[in-house]
Amino acid sequence: MGKKLERNDVCRVPENINFPAEEENVLQKWRHENIFEKCSQLSKGKPKYTFYDGPPFATGLPHYGHILAGTIKDIVTRYAYQQGYHVDRRFGWDCHGLPVEFEIDKLLNIKGPEDVAKMGIAAYNAECRKIVMRYADEWENVVTRVGRWIDFKNDYKTLYPWYMESIWWIFKQLFDKGLVYQGVKVMPYSTACTTSLSNFEANQNYKEVVDPCVVVALEAVSLPNTFFLVWTTTPWTLPSNFACCVHPTMTYVKVRDVKSDRLFVLAESRLSYVYKSETEYEVKEKFVGKTLKDLHYKPLFPYFAKRGAEVKAYRVLVDEYVTEDSGTGIVHNAPYFGEDDYRVCLAAGLITKSSEVLCPVDEAGRFTNEASDFEGQYVKDSDKQIMAALKARGNLVSSGQVKHSYPFCWRSDTPLIYKAVPSWFVRVEHMSKNLLDCSSQTYWVPDFVKEKRFGNWLKEARDWAISRNRYWGTPIPIWRSPSGDETVVIGSIKQLAELSGVQVEDLHRESIDHIEIPSAVPGNPPLRRIAPVFDCWFESGSMPFAQQHFPFENEKDFMNNFPADFIAEGIDQTRGWFYTLLVISTALFNKAPFKNLIASGLVLAADGQKMSKRKKNYPDPMEVVHKYGADALRLYLINSPVVRAESLRFKEEGVRDIIKDVFLPWYNAYRFLLQNIVRYEKEDLAGNGQYTYDRERHLKNMDKASVIDVWILSFKESLLEFFATEMKMYRLYTVVPRLTKFIDQLTNWYVRLNRRRIKGELGADQCIQSLDTLYDVLYTMVKMMAPFTPYLTEYIFQRLVLFQPAGTLEHADSVHYQMMPVSQKKFIRNDIERSVALMQSVVELGRVMRDRRTLPVKYPVSEIIAIHKDSQILEAIKTLQDFILSELNVRKLTLSSDKEKYGVTLRAEPDHKALGQRLKGNFKAVMAAIKALRDDEIQKQVSQGYFDILDQRIELDEVRIIYCTSEQVGGNFEAHSDNEVLVLLDMTPNEELLEEGLAREVINRVQKLKKKAQLIPTDPVLIFHELAADNKAKQEVLEAQAQLAKVLSNYASIIKTAIKSEFAPYSSEQASKKRLIASELVDLKGVPLKLTICSTEELQLPNLPWLNISLAEDLVPRFGNSSKASLFLQHNVSKEIISLPTLRSELEHLFGLYGVNFNIYVVDHQKRTTALKSIDENLSGKLLVLTRSQDAPKLSAGYELSPAPYSKFINQHSGKSIFTENPLGRALC
Repeated sequence: MGKKLERNDVCRVPENINFPAEEENVLQKWRHENIFEKCSQLSKGKPKYTFYDGPPFATGLPHYGHILAGTIKDIVTRYAYQQGYHVDRRFGWDCHGLPVEFEIDKLLNIKGPEDVAKMGIAAYNAECRKIVMRYADEWENVVTRVGRWIDFKNDYKTLYPWYMESIWWIFKQLFDKGLVYQGVKVMPYSTACTTSLSNFEANQNYKEVVDPCVVVALEAVSLPNTFFLVWTTTPWTLPSNFACCVHPTMTYVKVRDVKSDRLFVLAESRLSYVYKSETEYEVKEKFVGKTLKDLHYKPLFPYFAKRGAEVKAYRVLVDEYVTEDSGTGIVHNAPYFGEDDYRVCLAAGLITKSSEVLCPVDEAGRFTNEASDFEGQYVKDSDKQIMAALKARGNLVSSGQVKHSYPFCWRSDTPLIYKAVPSWFVRVEHMSKNLLDCSSQTYWVPDFVKEKRFGNWLKEARDWAISRNRYWGTPIPIWRSPSGDETVVIGSIKQLAELSGVQVEDLHRESIDHIEIPSAVPGNPPLRRIAPVFDCWFESGSMPFAQQHFPFENEKDFMNNFPADFIAEGIDQTRGWFYTLLVISTALFNKAPFKNLIASGLVLAADGQKMSKRKKNYPDPMEVVHKYGADALRLYLINSPVVRAESLRFKEEGVRDIIKDVFLPWYNAYRFLLQNIVRYEKEDLAGNGQYTYDRERHLKNMDKASVIDVWILSFKESLLEFFATEMKMYRLYTVVPRLTKFIDQLTNWYVRLNRRRIKGELGADQCIQSLDTLYDVLYTMVKMMAPFTPYLTEYIFQRLVLFQPAGTLEHADSVHYQMMPVSQKKFIRNDIERSVALMQSVVELGRVMRDRRTLPVKYPVSEIIAIHKDSQILEAIKTLQDFILSELNVRKLTLSSDKEKYGVTLRAEPDHKALGQRLKGNFKAVMAAIKALRDDEIQKQVSQGYFDILDQRIELDEVRIIYCTSEQVGGNFEAHSDNEVLVLLDMTPNEELLEEGLAREVINRVQKLKKKAQLIPTDPVLIFHELAADNKAKQEVLEAQAQLAKVLSNYASIIKTAIKSEFAPYSSEQASKKRLIASELVDLKGVPLKLTICSTEELQLPNLPWLNISLAEDLVPRFGNSSKASLFLQHNVSKEIISLPTLRSELEHLFGLYGVNFNIYVVDHQKRTTALKSIDENLSGKLLVLTRSQDAPKLSAGYELSPAPYSKFINQHSGKSIFTENPLGRALC
């Protein structure tokens, strides 16, 4: 770490600070001195604060979501330490399941179970074990670098045998309670990962996709020439069709299809979907759906016809799940490929729970030989062949595409299918009430996530499929006999050894699959373990118990500290980890596993899309940390909507702004303190002493302190009180804005208003008092901010602590050893905080009014008037008038309670955009009513905190209050208010202000022209200005012209800065070399000013002579073409000049002027107009005007010559030129 800091080292404060570099120095100190480890030792024996860390997978790198959740956990646990608690902060790792196996399957090109069987489970799991901790070092580096204190040495991993043993114990408890069963259920299924997924996993990754949709005709058996029309977006399920379903009360029709002369049955409401026109069909019958019940139809495919005949399948079923908002109103049922299909077919007796499954699809999603025509094809790839087969058989009525939301595998990002798979389930549906009761015992931030998102999920909770037909996971500890009659569930390693005689140290499949347990029935074959492993969500949901090897170890310690005080993860875990934690804990103990929870929102890319490595639409987190520092990233994330479970569009400039708006002002305040301590010691103490913060001296002198000292100390104590209240409620989103506001109050108000006192210009007593105040506030601030910005607070603390009296501070090695200060309420002065807030309001209102008039603070104004009805408020403002006069550069402050005396009236204007969108049809009436409000009515509405207009509640921020002053007051007043204090500022103009106002007018006109030309501020352009000389103008116009010329010259640099473009007097020589973008003659106070915008690049002209053509108003082009075009005078190859007859023919063709008599005139650069009589190269660059009129002189006034062709063109290397559009705007091939 280097030598210990001394006072002489820190008093030479550098002007600039490299925050990331200083963070690295702090991190080195923490490591070298074992600061985190010592912190944990210091709190041993204190009351425990229990925290559970949700385990991430180490097969991928940490992203912003992990950093956000980690930062929230770090803040809360650091604060818990500051409150006098001992916090065990253990890191956990999720090591099993799909994330690991999917990586291995990709690496080894494993397509299905047969590939694993070839290599053997032991070899496969060995490969998985190799990559489990692939990025563990990177995780530790990132987590540590972002300032999170967590114990990696004493971690837990879900692959540890002791962790897996606790999972066995949990499962046995659930089994013994009758909460576990085996069944067949239609589940979301990942063909890429060859496993089923739970419903909450399937809900994690929905995407908008385009799928095929088909209408298929099922031929009725007993009704001649009659077909039931079914619709599906999964043609691959049609080979497994076993029934179709109608709604019992929906109206159906039988229609004659005109084209095929067949009779089709479908819902009446879906006729418009199947047919484009009513002429395509003829309605024969109408009836309700239940009329069709049990009518049979011919199978589409023969694969299950025999089985269907046995159970009387291939018939019409009736159920209310059928809707009329899509398809044909008749649903195709493949019982083992849809949840409703399964339910309906089961109810109709077509299948039973013990039936052989009709599933011609293997684990990898390929058709088996049961669907012989499509054997080996992946189901999603077989749609076209199935549709072709149906077309050949005459069953395909129509095919198309549909865009809809579809679930994708959260791991492989491939489409899921719904497929019946044998699974082991935990009964959850019957627990819904218990789950809701246990959830009600918990406190969530924000609360709506628990009540709505999580609560709704619990109400609809379904049985949880916990088994996976995979390899790398905790094996399900069920041993069964071959017949299934005998089952033993193992709950510990010891029990397995007792029953099998085999002692094991590892519980993975390769270590236990071979173990047999003798049957309890003599002569019966031994029991062997079933194949599946646990879903990894079951493992992570078991972590409160398994991380402590409960109940085998730490039973007393666990029970004393269960449930946990706090957990935090992203909002997506409401259907993931939060849910599995609650299910397991409720099932075991009927108790929630945690007391307090913070659910954070999603961190998205800047464009609002999901962050994607493939798209590279976000900056690498560590690059941001190396660029701006971890503290800046932490504070940016925490001071954002994500802490309220909303989404954040991550923008790197937001992190940069934390540096600019928070850290640099904070650092500068600290630097200012130390600079002035040095000055105080050198000048006031004459080098004969050192400054040390003496709390007793500081508080004793508070009677003589400046009101601004009393204010900032009161603000600090109020903040400590607020901080304690809000942190107790885990509301980080209210705390952080107040902390950053405190920094703003300190740096932009206290330091700014006290510079002279702190610098000693008002005497040594005032200096020492202000130094003590600034020191005390900064010293308290580092303790408050320590959980949020651990590095910068450590940096400043290490330097401030050197000014504490020797031996007075215990554990001074780190700010993170310090307890959080408790608010000293006796120093809270609400009256002074109120007075300063009023002073700040007056100053800010004055700044706004100066901004309105574009009058900088450096220009003094004569008077400011503050108006309020309450004399006490006016008195409070008066006590701080020196600050107001100084900050606003005003000569005089006048206080009044009489608004009418100054002729101030209020006018209300609605916010058109906000109210228009919200009120829609009522907006016009409400707008008129708001505008009609009188002064007294507006004041009354404002005082109640909102507007009540025509029974509509209108918020104050949806109405703009305009303060109008009357001429009776004299002077030139600007008025503004914050709905409490009304402030008037005398803005009587002088010559300087008038000239600056003119400059602003010029800026405004330039910006309008740039906008009209569809330019953005950063577009590189040249702007020329030109005053039209008119010596015959009246004297006042000539004077105005002279003044404007003076402004254009004197304010050129200001104008240039404002418009972000070059601004110069017009030069025809310069302008002619540039491409013209826009030109406009504007009126500025009666003076005509011509503005011209040109591109900065050199003007490109065609290789051939050219001219422009424009139609006069008396000619209209045909075909909707433009009235402007361009032509080349020479032929591209022969170089011959175009003849007059050919020219006229070309013009007729360009504008569609066939059979129209028109005259052709030439406008030259001097704007002279002559009739066109001959053509030569001298015409190049000139303008032809076509008109019916014969009055040539009148034409020239309205036309400007362009330095380039109107129409776009390209020059070729061969010397040719080709127009790419002609007339203007009409593209040519």
